[in-house]
Amino acid sequence: MSVKVEKTENKNELKLEFTVEAKIFDEGMKKVFNKNSKYFNIPGFRKGKAPFNIVEKYYGDEIFYEDTFNEVVPEIYDNAIKEEKLEVVSKPNIDIVQMGKGKDLIFTAIVATKPEVKLGKYKGIELEGIEYPVTDKDIDEEVTRMAEKNSRIVSVTDRATEKGDIAVIDFVGSVDGVEFEGGKAENHELELGSGSFIPGFEDQVVGMKIDDVKDINVKFPEEYFSKDLAGKDAVFKVTLHEIKKKELPTIDDELAKDVSEFDTLKELKADIKSKKEKQNEERAKAELEEKAVKAVSEISEVDIPQGMVELELDNMERDMDTRLGYQGINLEQYLKMLGKTTADFRNESEAPAKDSIKYRLVLEAICKDAKIDADEKEVEEKLTELANSYGRKVDDLKKNEDLLFHIKENIKSEKAIKTIIDNAKIKGSVKKETEKATAKKTTKKSK
Repeated sequence: MSVKVEKTENKNELKLEFTVEAKIFDEGMKKVFNKNSKYFNIPGFRKGKAPFNIVEKYYGDEIFYEDTFNEVVPEIYDNAIKEEKLEVVSKPNIDIVQMGKGKDLIFTAIVATKPEVKLGKYKGIELEGIEYPVTDKDIDEEVTRMAEKNSRIVSVTDRATEKGDIAVIDFVGSVDGVEFEGGKAENHELELGSGSFIPGFEDQVVGMKIDDVKDINVKFPEEYFSKDLAGKDAVFKVTLHEIKKKELPTIDDELAKDVSEFDTLKELKADIKSKKEKQNEERAKAELEEKAVKAVSEISEVDIPQGMVELELDNMERDMDTRLGYQGINLEQYLKMLGKTTADFRNESEAPAKDSIKYRLVLEAICKDAKIDADEKEVEEKLTELANSYGRKVDDLKKNEDLLFHIKENIKSEKAIKTIIDNAKIKGSVKKETEKATAKKTTKKSK
């Protein structure tokens, strides 16, 4: 087997020409036949028992070509990429020049290669500090949420509905006097003010009394998932059967005992504050890191091949499909609900895909420039974390080369981001906190 590599007219693109000996292709045909022999039904032979030469003569050897190509080429292609040390970032665009029994297989593959990054000055960039202080209001709201979880539902009979009530209703929806699918329900519990129904609906239920019947006029949003209803005026005939409300427990030490391991409300609030401060610090850190990478990306230059973008979009599709799978639907069904197609998804995702690619390439360039690497101890620590999380053995995880590669790349990326932030000019609260921490260390040393 031989491979010839040459540049194309396009930047960051190569053309690989493969020549595979006829012997290898012919052996591949035999493998394909052996895998599929049971499906061939030739007169005079029991099904699946006809020899290769008879099947070949009966059907023509062309019947094996496509499967043989798929049998032989992947390993040859992968080995060539490794031997030539090419950083391919796209699917190959294959063109078959010659293929047939007794002939050398000749084909070309056009691929995109990883582009070079013209790295901007990543040390000394200016960043606005981020801080999310925990307020008394935040703590009180969390305590109220805890109280709501411990609330009991009671019926109300002596007044009209108010915001926050749960209204038990029947409703029938119609457009231009015609009922539409999915617009009907009985004894539906609707929390008024939750925003779970069409805009304007819940507001008109407020003020109704038990056994009231009322026509409620609404307009479906223009972006409503059902195209048949989007933007249309509708009338819902609503009957109110029951009014319920949440009765919250008193917020005191007894509540603290009921909802936590603490004996007093003061202790509970202190714990909430501590946890929220940690959450807010992590949020601020993540946002600062994102701003740091974005800032360096904006002053760096890179030509991203479209093939690399397409591959990223493929990954985004798969990830979205996997996440939706946990909710019992797939991407196609989800998009259909939104009145969109896969093409719409890819078009809308292209800009984020390009940003994601550029961020990765910029971080790789920083690692190269700053000679950042992941050492064995760091990799071992990450493997141990994963092993403990998933109940696996570290030695088993080490056998997964793809996992090891991603762990190393993540460690290097984290170090690259830290390099940007450590050398940045941070204005605002984060800088102050950093200065405080430094002052504490200095004080300890002087003592």
